[in-house]
Amino acid sequence: MAMFGKDGRQTEARPTSANDTILSIIAAGTRVVGDWEGPGLIKVDGRIEGSISGARQIIVGRDGSVHGNVQATEVILAGTVDGSLAATERAELQGTATITGDVQTRVIVVHEGARINGTVRMASVATETVERQSVQVMR
Repeated sequence: MAMFGKDGRQTEARPTSANDTILSIIAAGTRVVGDWEGPGLIKVDGRIEGSISGARQIIVGRDGSVHGNVQATEVILAGTVDGSLAATERAELQGTATITGDVQTRVIVVHEGARINGTVRMASVATETVERQSVQVMR
């Protein structure tokens, strides 16, 4: 498939994998007990009592809550997370967001009113994992 830029030149479209189009929604009033792992986009408007990982993007809505760790390529938080947050590319904490735990990401956006009760580490999550493994091997 070809696309055209503003100057009329043909450019290649970014291929989309089947995993990028998967959408999982934890609706308001829904409670999930246990860890959730899945590709694509995960939208949480309910409550998860466990960790979430493996997604390209995780969105925790204003009334959503996660009582566990959150790990994805991008995380947008408007609700509550009780646990650590690791975003390999970007984390956005909207004005209604509250996180009680550490945040590790390459890029962070914090809107006025967001609360972080923990440390923020601005590093690549993959790099940090490799460094931590290296330290453990050297001991």
